[in-house]
Amino acid sequence: MNDIIYQELSYVLNGVFFKVHNELSRFAKERQYGDAVEILLKEKGIAYQREYEVSFIVEGKSVKGNRVDFIIEGKIVLEFKAKPLITKEDYLQMKRYLVATGYRLGMLVNFHQQYLKPKRVLNPDKHISNQESASVVSVD
Repeated sequence: MNDIIYQELSYVLNGVFFKVHNELSRFAKERQYGDAVEILLKEKGIAYQREYEVSFIVEGKSVKGNRVDFIIEGKIVLEFKAKPLITKEDYLQMKRYLVATGYRLGMLVNFHQQYLKPKRVLNPDKHISNQESASVVSVD
């Protein structure tokens, strides 16, 4: 029954997100949320890469220009938003990042919501079990 991808690390990250949201409220800028998350990741000793450049391969050539907010421990893609609503395009962007990096899990966090609801997005190209078959899982 414990088939949640990176369950413990996700739990810790959710704690970081909620702490940042409580400290900065919902009216800060995306960059400020990222800076606050980075401070807490350092305090917790969690390995990360910030503004990681993602490349796509087109006809054998690398196409650059996309950056994810964070890569956590070489396992999880984090993407932050600071806008009224998460859109379908935001989910599609995360799925592109997951496919390009080959990672299994992404977390999409919109800090402008009154009640923070981080979303877990699974890589559609990775084999997943029946219990993990939903593409997006809300973490309340």
